[in-house]
Amino acid sequence: MKKRTLLIVVCLMLALLVAGCAAGANLAEDVPVSGGTLDGFWSGLWHGFISPFTFIISLFSDSVNIYEVHNNGGWYNFGFVFGCSIIFGGPARASKSKKN
Repeated sequence: MKKRTLLIVVCLMLALLVAGCAAGANLAEDVPVSGGTLDGFWSGLWHGFISPFTFIISLFSDSVNIYEVHNNGGWYNFGFVFGCSIIFGGPARASKSKKN
């Protein structure tokens, strides 16, 4: 029983840690970027990885969004889609052979 409780607590803490790295609120596209930099490939990849957690939290909070509006365009988009494809299976799951 102790192991199960510990596992649940660790999973919840990990989910909170991951959710804390979600994309910022999309207030408006013409708002100045905080820090003066735009999100690039690595931020897009990370936001793609955490998209399932971010989506669930975004249903209950207006300050959390899945996608970062302040990005550098193509590279952020590529990273985001690549991160999502890794999390949701992507080519690895599609190439898996079915056992009869």
